[in-house]
Amino acid sequence: MVLDTRSRDVKTGRAVNLGLASNVFLAILKTLFGIVGNSPALLADGLNSTSDVAQNLVVSIFMRLSHKPPDLEHPYGHRQFEDVAALVVGAFVVTTGIAILWDSLGRMYAVWTQRSNFEGAALDALAVALFTVLLKLGLTFYTRAIGLQTRNPAIQALAYDHRNDVFAALAVSLGILVGRSGLPWVDPLAGAVVSIIILGTGVEILRGSSRELMGSVPSEWLSAQIQSLLEGFPAVEQVEEIHAHRFGPYLVVNLTIGIEGSLTVSEGDRIASQVEDRLLRNIEYLSQVHIHYHPRKIASAEGKPRLTVRSNRERPN
Repeated sequence: MVLDTRSRDVKTGRAVNLGLASNVFLAILKTLFGIVGNSPALLADGLNSTSDVAQNLVVSIFMRLSHKPPDLEHPYGHRQFEDVAALVVGAFVVTTGIAILWDSLGRMYAVWTQRSNFEGAALDALAVALFTVLLKLGLTFYTRAIGLQTRNPAIQALAYDHRNDVFAALAVSLGILVGRSGLPWVDPLAGAVVSIIILGTGVEILRGSSRELMGSVPSEWLSAQIQSLLEGFPAVEQVEEIHAHRFGPYLVVNLTIGIEGSLTVSEGDRIASQVEDRLLRNIEYLSQVHIHYHPRKIASAEGKPRLTVRSNRERPN
């Protein structure tokens, strides 16, 4: 089911706001108990939640910008701000991962060289870590569902970050348990593991958002769907070219079709309008279709249309 623009914006707003409120709460809780409970790993995870608060605020700003209507300079709207927001999330995650890794390695070195009197974390720190696992599991499933439903790359990036926090909190819990059993170096080691998980997620988010900004579309799938929809349309004798542009989650298609050369301009316009209506009704998140028609050409050896996929920034040669 394709959501209308208003419903989509409401759902994405809820996901961002829920994540922001949860991360503010967890940042305070984990930082406080990381200090009081003497747990470097939980404190590191608290710093991660603090970074999550900042990135949620940035995402919220970009979401508002993406809601702006089309104008003369942006005739297809501002939905690509969603991809920019996902890129920002990825950058935040990578930066946080590097900072936590550096801090955790320093703490491990201090324990091993006996420059630290760390003796294990308190049980309260363990309780906070386990609570984080449960809360972030719920947020992961909820945010991922919204991201898939709305096809919003920024929301999908936030879902990855929530999932990342689940693994991080599990590593913290394990580190605290083992650290209390007489291996104090395991707790800061868990902080290092947290940082590696964070870095991996950040790189994954950056790769995905960069691909979206470059205008990547499901070319073969889109071509096959358009051809299938027009196969039973007798007035369309050829589908010659399909140019697809991505604007946020939405697609704009430029389609060249071949029709019977003896038809009048009015008849050709009627056929083009029918094709446009059929595609808009059957292809999800297709916002506009521009159709060029002319007398059909002799079929190529393969008998297949040529598919060209371009981003909105590219220009044909």
